[in-house]
Amino acid sequence: MKLILTSLAGASIATIALATATPAAAQTEAAPAADEGIETAEEIVVKGTIAYRNRSEAAEPELVYDQDFFQRFEPLTAGDALKRVPSVTFLSDVIESDGARLRGLDPGYTQILINGDKVPGSNADRSFFLDRIPAELIKQVEIVRSSSARRTGDAVAGTLNIVLRDGYQLDGGYIRGGALYFDDGKVKPSIGAVLGTKLGAGRLLIGANLQGRHNPKSKFSLRYGDSPENNPNYATDDFDNREDQSDIRDGTDYSFNANYSIDGETTDFELSAFWVHTDRVEDERSFEYNTATGSRGSVRNGSGGNLLTDNANVNSILQYNYSLAGKLEHEWAAGETELKVAFAKFIDNQYETENEIDFDRSTPRLTQDLSDTRIVDREFSAGLDHKIEAGSGIDIVFGAFYQKKDRDTLIRDNRQVARQRSSLPTTLHTGYSQFDGNPDSFALPYTALNAVPGGFNEIKEERKDAFALVEGKSGAITWEAGLRYETTDVTIRNLAPGGLTVDNDYQHLLPSASAKIELGDGRITVSGARTVRRPRFDYIAPVTLLGEVGDNDLRGNPLLEPEKAWGADLGYEHRLGRTGVIGVNVFYRSVKDLVELTNTGVTGSDGAGTFVLTPRNTGDGNVYGIEFDVSTSLSFLGLPDTGIFGNFSLLDSDIRDEFGDRRFNGQSNYVYNVGFIQDIPSFGAAFGATYRKQASAYDRIVSEEVTTTYGADLEIFIEKRFGKSFTIRAVGSNLLDGSKDEVFNKFNTIGEQNARVFDEYELETETAGPVFQIMARLAF
Repeated sequence: MKLILTSLAGASIATIALATATPAAAQTEAAPAADEGIETAEEIVVKGTIAYRNRSEAAEPELVYDQDFFQRFEPLTAGDALKRVPSVTFLSDVIESDGARLRGLDPGYTQILINGDKVPGSNADRSFFLDRIPAELIKQVEIVRSSSARRTGDAVAGTLNIVLRDGYQLDGGYIRGGALYFDDGKVKPSIGAVLGTKLGAGRLLIGANLQGRHNPKSKFSLRYGDSPENNPNYATDDFDNREDQSDIRDGTDYSFNANYSIDGETTDFELSAFWVHTDRVEDERSFEYNTATGSRGSVRNGSGGNLLTDNANVNSILQYNYSLAGKLEHEWAAGETELKVAFAKFIDNQYETENEIDFDRSTPRLTQDLSDTRIVDREFSAGLDHKIEAGSGIDIVFGAFYQKKDRDTLIRDNRQVARQRSSLPTTLHTGYSQFDGNPDSFALPYTALNAVPGGFNEIKEERKDAFALVEGKSGAITWEAGLRYETTDVTIRNLAPGGLTVDNDYQHLLPSASAKIELGDGRITVSGARTVRRPRFDYIAPVTLLGEVGDNDLRGNPLLEPEKAWGADLGYEHRLGRTGVIGVNVFYRSVKDLVELTNTGVTGSDGAGTFVLTPRNTGDGNVYGIEFDVSTSLSFLGLPDTGIFGNFSLLDSDIRDEFGDRRFNGQSNYVYNVGFIQDIPSFGAAFGATYRKQASAYDRIVSEEVTTTYGADLEIFIEKRFGKSFTIRAVGSNLLDGSKDEVFNKFNTIGEQNARVFDEYELETETAGPVFQIMARLAF
């Protein structure tokens, strides 16, 4: 019987269950007897061998990576770890890995699971940011390429299952301590401790982490009134302004987890808790100039001044995530039964100020903006599964799932635009220097805050699912086939005076089937499934959000239906020696009822040239690609202490909007990662490197088109082991000074977008320097 509680930064989850833990991983190799799978602290801290990708025995197409596969490069978060696995891309800021885009698709198309259970996220698109899960807690990562009736069907792109350690996976304890050095001279601590021990009839695991966060970035933008599409000399003929920006994100994550498990002969019990607190400040300072080079005083300072605006933007973020969960599993004469019950709560508080001095006018003006955001997301879920042995190696599994979500949002703001010559210091007119002054120093206290239009609402979502599947093994074939019936009832209330309340409900029947066929040292996997993607929260709110999409307004559509997809995967993998594996997989998804933003034709709140946009179910799309991966030692070349790994994914899609054909927004058409690890047993040392690159991504909506390109990423580690209980590593990441380059095409009307008449053409580059860390672990 097991009770599990899991809460994560950006999300929280609590789960009580009865039967198999981690459904997505339930069949990854044969389950060991009670204490056989326990690792000692020394085995975790001192790695004498190189880890490779595991071969999963489940019927579904699944890649499994143990924590040992990632640890030597010392990833800080689950997001950092996933940069080394196939088909995962990111459109995050430089040196950040938050919203995983499996197969290059928007994060909302990927189902994120923790210990096999769905995780509520803080984001409007229902995605979950992986950069708040400490990598130290991970036991293994599973990439499930298709879907199964035993899981919810929100997995168009696939599923990422993060399996955390429990009491039966560690005996003893270890402490971890170190520091990270950033290129602006800032040093941040990283401290943690984990203990696993026998307690009473079961085992206890407790852990705590403190992780310093810092990301100093620089941005540089050039803006023009036309583009090279129309004028080869645009850089000189159509120059408008330049923006220099510093963007520093600084904070600390605190986490605590505990797990108590009892594994009996017929009954297992587990109780777990997880808590995360994030304290973070995002500090941006931007300067706009009327020349392409040079940084001098304001244009009001007389001859030579080129500063147009000075903007100070500070966002203080406090997030709390906690969860409590339990799991009970029992074997009896009628089969195996699993009961899950879960509760989770996520609280997000953000207090953001933006103060700007505008010098590009007859009299300088100070504008003050304040935004206060509070989101509280509560989720309760319960599941009951039962498995019956039908004979001849066939099992029948059936069950039910219930989930109730309550999400409350309150966004308030205040704008003050009144500080003219009479109340501003004369230095703003005659001698202001952006290097000595700051708009924050001129700001006045704010008056009362008011809820923004659409910013005061609640969403209640109730789900009731039932499923049944048949699974078995016959000779060389392992197979599974099932059906899942999902029902969803959504109520959205605008809590502002006179606000609307809208109800919507929908149902889906989701069949799935998978088979794995053994062929000597190789095997074929084939699968097919129907999946869905539920609408974004901001898309279904019955309100109009001002300036939500660029300068355009967003009018919610509470009657949006989920997107539906039929998909298939076909793969082959081959064992290389004792530990290695090489594989190839092709996939296809046919997506119906795509949700796209469309133009209502109504003029937006910012006047001529802006519009009111609304999401609608319109059109279809296809996603397809091929994925390669290899993970093996070079024993066949006489190099048993050398391990190599690599993956390469070709990704593509097609969709048609009102401007023509394109790929799904944000999808890179390739991503690859290659690397090696060299162990030196005689010296108790190791070193290695990994190199990663993803292709550019293109987004197109009404009024704006964005092309995003990333530089390559190189990481190197050096490790020294001392005895059987101490290891120290030095790691360098982002060693190529990674960059994120974006090209923005902006238009006033749909007609002008079709005719390529530009309102603005912008080139933006974001850069960050290398990060170095020293990390030591001591087992006790």
